[in-house]
Amino acid sequence: MQNELVLLHGWGMNQGVWQLIKPELEFLYSANVRSLDLPGFGNSSVCPTPYTLHGAAALLSEQLKPHSILMGWSLGGLFALYIAKHWPEKVSKVILIASTPFFAESDNWPGIKANVLTQFKEQLVNHREKTIERFLAIQAMGSESARDDIKQLKQLLNQYGAPKSEALSAGLDILQNDDLRDLFAHCSVPIKAIFGRLDALVPYKAISKMAALNADFEYEVLDKSSHAPFISHKDEFLSTVKSML
Repeated sequence: MQNELVLLHGWGMNQGVWQLIKPELEFLYSANVRSLDLPGFGNSSVCPTPYTLHGAAALLSEQLKPHSILMGWSLGGLFALYIAKHWPEKVSKVILIASTPFFAESDNWPGIKANVLTQFKEQLVNHREKTIERFLAIQAMGSESARDDIKQLKQLLNQYGAPKSEALSAGLDILQNDDLRDLFAHCSVPIKAIFGRLDALVPYKAISKMAALNADFEYEVLDKSSHAPFISHKDEFLSTVKSML
C-alpha cells in the first residue's frame, strides 16, 4: 500500500489553495491525497496556546498516518520539516514547495527582509483582507494568467473559514524567527524541493545555501515561476512532482 500524500498550505491560506491540483495529484499518485488546514487556518478551530511552531506542529502530527509524504508550501514547509524531525515515524519523505528552513534575511543567508514581515504584521491589525489580498498578488507573480489565478484562488479560499488573527500573527512570527537550518542539515528523512526562479519570498540564492547544508537534498527550479508554481505553472509543477513521488 502506498503512503498517504498530505498537503500543507502557506501563510494566510487554507486547504482550498490545493483544490486546483488535488484531482491531478490523486490521478498521478493513485493513493490517498489529503489536504490539511494548519491550526487556526481554514476550518481548523484549534490553536495551541501560546501559538508556537512546536505546539501547532504537534496538533498537526496527530492527524497524520505513519509514513506520510508531507508536501509543504512556504510556511507549510517549515511545519513539514519540523514534524519530520520530531515525529519521524509519521513521515517517509518531505517535498518542500517554495520553502526554506529559514525565511528571514540575515548575514550570509538570503531571505525576506525584516521590514517586509513587520509591515505585513502592522497591516494585518488594521486591514486583514487587504493584506491577504496583497499576499495573493505576490503568490501569482510571474504567472501569465496572474489576474485569473488570484480570482480563482480567492474563490477557493472563501469556501473555508477565515484564519484566526492569532494564527496569522503567530505565522508571521514563525516566518521571521524560526530557524530550522540545523534540523534541515541533519534530517533523517529524504527532503526534495521545487522552487520558482522568480520567487520574491524565497530568493534563488537561498537554494545553493540549502544544498550546502544537506548533501542528500534534491531539488528542481521552475524558471518562469515565482512563489506559487502549482498555480502559475501547473503542468510543469505536476510533472516535477511525479518524478519526486
